[in-house]
Amino acid sequence: MCNEMSRREFIKAAGVGAVVAATGEMSIANAESKPEQKKWQMRLSTSTIHYRELPFDGACEKISELGFEGIDIWSTGRDQGYRHLDNIADRLGPEGLKAILKKHNLKLFSFTTWGGYERYAELLGKAGGGVAVRGSVRSEPIKPEELKSKMKQFLEGLKPQAELAEKYNSYLAIENHGGALLNTLDSFKAFVDLNKSKRIGIALAPYHVQREKQSVTEAIKICGKQLLFFYAWQNQPKLKQLPGVGTTDCTPWIEELAKIPYKGYVNLFAHVL
Repeated sequence: MCNEMSRREFIKAAGVGAVVAATGEMSIANAESKPEQKKWQMRLSTSTIHYRELPFDGACEKISELGFEGIDIWSTGRDQGYRHLDNIADRLGPEGLKAILKKHNLKLFSFTTWGGYERYAELLGKAGGGVAVRGSVRSEPIKPEELKSKMKQFLEGLKPQAELAEKYNSYLAIENHGGALLNTLDSFKAFVDLNKSKRIGIALAPYHVQREKQSVTEAIKICGKQLLFFYAWQNQPKLKQLPGVGTTDCTPWIEELAKIPYKGYVNLFAHVL
């Protein structure tokens, strides 16, 4: 991705400049009439998977050069090649990780742990804590009357991981995905209603919401305070997945994030292959 676009072009294409101009000074609803309310400031991160061919230090250098404040570090497991987290766990450890992030003036936002959260829980905690992103479970189409029981079963199965997150001052963010239990507005509602853990929330991927032809703004509203991770990512081909390039007006998304107010980073993301 970086080879195709300069820093200025990348930020412009991603809509970052326009969105910051529109919302960076945006206050929560009706703030102009209520000056005592704090303004919501959007913070930006991106994921190391965009630089999977570079070593972790090189990925951090590129991400920092683009002007991002936060970083989402990926692993999809040893058999798929996206192994920044594995390399950190095997070679750097928490102190080495913190040293590289400090060198590049980056803050740790999250680990994306498709390779299994348990392997990285202690590392995340000792590096300062943060969000661990993982999926729900693969699922055949579910009858509406079965959704709550299936979601309850899934959340109960997360209790050991929630205990790890508590131990290591971290949070689990469950991403919605096509063909998964967490995938529709009804499933978001069931999740939010049934989830009682302060250590568990949702990683919202607009790309997959749009694939279901459902409202991203409504999904953000449903997630509310349980929204722990947000992808700036629309359902379009290639680089048009970046906000500001494809056909989606992403401003309502940002406005809804401001209303919550969302406390995490807005994570710029695209699968370009």
